Amino acid sequence: MSLDIRALLRQIALFRELTEDGMEQLASITLRRSYGKKETVFTEGTEVEAIYFVISGLVKTFKTDEAGRERIVSILREGEMFPHTALFSEQPYPASAETIAPSVLLALPKRSFEFFLEQHPAPTIRIIRLMSDKIVELQKRLQEAGSFDAHDRGLRFLADLAEHCGERRGNAIHIRLPLTHQDIANAIGTSRETVSRMLNRLKRDGILEAARSGIVIHDPEALRREIGEAGAPEF
Repeated sequence: MSLDIRALLRQIALFRELTEDGMEQLASITLRRSYGKKETVFTEGTEVEAIYFVISGLVKTFKTDEAGRERIVSILREGEMFPHTALFSEQPYPASAETIAPSVLLALPKRSFEFFLEQHPAPTIRIIRLMSDKIVELQKRLQEAGSFDAHDRGLRFLADLAEHCGERRGNAIHIRLPLTHQDIANAIGTSRETVSRMLNRLKRDGILEAARSGIVIHDPEALRREIGEAGAPEF
């Protein structure tokens, strides 16, 4: 079992440079957990039990307002850690987490992981850098929320998926994420109907196809033109 856990931990960039002794110590506190689709990992406001890393699958973190509307905070893929803000803090989970697809996660009990990081500064420094990147990403999303309408936010969300999750095959980009129209709507702060209209128009224009298994962007350059060349990310 320990060997299996070590192999999974080696898949995570934060830990690849650990010594064998360090990896053995980390593996001894790590739990492997498997989840089906749409299973709760933790709930906003509850006491932090563990820090998680995605080994396979897809996880969303989200907040729910007083009216019961869900707003996706982040979509987490293979190798990513969550929640970042729970380390070295007494605050409860800042959002809820649920699997979008069947997933395998590594759970590191919070206190044990904090003690481990105190003894191993290299991964601690990498985590600080990750948190810095997350702050920059959040600032960008807040700026976009105030500067762009739902249609533009949707286009930029698709472009971001293409940049970070897309696999290029010839001229097309395949995004193998099982996101529903409601998932996309919750991520950009709009209605499912607005997302459906946007995707249907892009499909009619031959720019993309969307299904439950993922999205295929047939014409990435056309999507860039929709966004505006100056503001479009590289993908």
